[in-house]
Amino acid sequence: MTFDSDYEPFFQPPGWIIGPIWSILYVMLAISIYTTIVNRSEINYRNYAIALFVIQMIANLMWPSVFNDAKYLQSLLLIVVMVALTVVYAYLTYDGNKQGSMLVWPYIAWVTFAGIINVAYYLHAD
Repeated sequence: MTFDSDYEPFFQPPGWIIGPIWSILYVMLAISIYTTIVNRSEINYRNYAIALFVIQMIANLMWPSVFNDAKYLQSLLLIVVMVALTVVYAYLTYDGNKQGSMLVWPYIAWVTFAGIINVAYYLHAD
């Protein structure tokens, strides 16, 4: 079973909207990390924040292939990592880069929603 399987949770958004949403989210992520780097002297633990951002992006880029291979538990774990690291990144950058921090909040919400969809596929597969 893959993402293109016959099963689809009733709350899964239509495929045509996924691309535009991710395009907007990636632009927001890019602006966030850019402003974090530009304002790094204002941010405590900036190196940790940047490292967390990079690691969560690696997990983000791995997620589609893991999910599409129907490895739903592994893809769910990747989502947990993505959300957790992004939340910590947002927290670490908030005081010195409020706008950059806030730019990742919609990403956190969307990835959390993707996690709920991921759970539905996992539960359906068992």
